[in-house]
Amino acid sequence: MNFHFLFSNIGDLTVTGLSQGAIYALIALGYTLVYGLLKLINFAHSEVFMMGTFGALIAWNLVGLHENDPVPSLPMMVVYLLVGLVGAMVWSGVTALTVEFVAYRPLRRRNAPRLVFLITAIGASVAISEAVGVITGRNQYGMPDLFKTANLITIGNVHVTNVDLGVLLAAIVMMVVLDQFINRTRLGRGIRAVAQDPDTAALMGINKNRVIVLTFALGGVMAGAAALLYNLKIGVTRADIGFLLGIKAFTAAVLGGIGNLRGALLGGLALGLVENYGSALFGTSWRDVVAFVVLVVILMFRPTGLLGESLGKARA
Repeated sequence: MNFHFLFSNIGDLTVTGLSQGAIYALIALGYTLVYGLLKLINFAHSEVFMMGTFGALIAWNLVGLHENDPVPSLPMMVVYLLVGLVGAMVWSGVTALTVEFVAYRPLRRRNAPRLVFLITAIGASVAISEAVGVITGRNQYGMPDLFKTANLITIGNVHVTNVDLGVLLAAIVMMVVLDQFINRTRLGRGIRAVAQDPDTAALMGINKNRVIVLTFALGGVMAGAAALLYNLKIGVTRADIGFLLGIKAFTAAVLGGIGNLRGALLGGLALGLVENYGSALFGTSWRDVVAFVVLVVILMFRPTGLLGESLGKARA
C-alpha cells in the first residue's frame, strides 16, 4: 500500500476524482429517476449514455469539426460546445424514449412481472451495444480538440485544470436545475406524485404514461450531458464504453440512495473519490475492486444508501 503516494498527491487525486464522479452522477440520474418512478433498474441506460457520445461526435462532424483540427477560437468553441451538447442530448433522449416505447411500454400494458422488465432491460442494453458495434466496426473514435488543457488554479501541489473544473461545475449546475425542476415545478410534482402513489395520481388527473415519457426523456438528457463531458475529458468513444460506466453509475445511484436525486450526486462524487484514492493506494489494477468493496461495506451499515430517500418522498 503506497500511502506516501496517496498523501503526497491527495489534492490532484481529489480534483480528478470529483470530475470523474460528476460524470457518474449525471449518468446515475437516469437510473435513479426510472427506479424512483417505476421500481425498474434500466440497465439499457448505459447505452443511452453511449449513444450520446456518438451524437456529439456526429453533430461536430456535420458542422465541419473533426479530430486533429486546430483548436477553434473562443466564440467558435462556445458554438461547438452547444452543438455537441444538443447532439448528445438529442441522441440520448431519443434512445431513452425508444427503449421506453419499444421495450418497456408493451410489458406495462400486459402487467408483466418485474423480473421480465429486468431481463428486457439487459437485452435492450446488449442489443443496442452490439448494433452500434457492428455499425462502427467496434472501432475507437477520437474527439475534436475544442480547447487546450491548462492549469487554472495551482495551490501548492494541487493543480486544477480547465477541463476538471468545467466538468465539475457543469455537472453540479445541471444537477441543481434538475432537482429544482422535480421539486418546484408542476411537471416535477407530477413525477413525484406518480412515484409515490400512481393510482391516486391517476384519480387526480395525472397521465401516468406522459409522466413516464417525461422521466425517460429527463434521464436521457442528463445522460447526453454526461456524454459531452465524457467526450471533453476522455476524448474517445466506442460501442462498449457504456458497460463499465453504466455499472459505475448504477453503483453511484445505489451508494447515494437509489431513487434520490441528491443521493445520485453524492454517490457519484464519493465513488469518484474512492476510485482515485484506491488506485493511488493499491495500484490502478485495484481501482474497481476498491470501489465495489467500499459499496458493499457502506450498504452493510446503510442498506438504503447514504441518503436513502425515495423520489416519491423527496422534498425541496
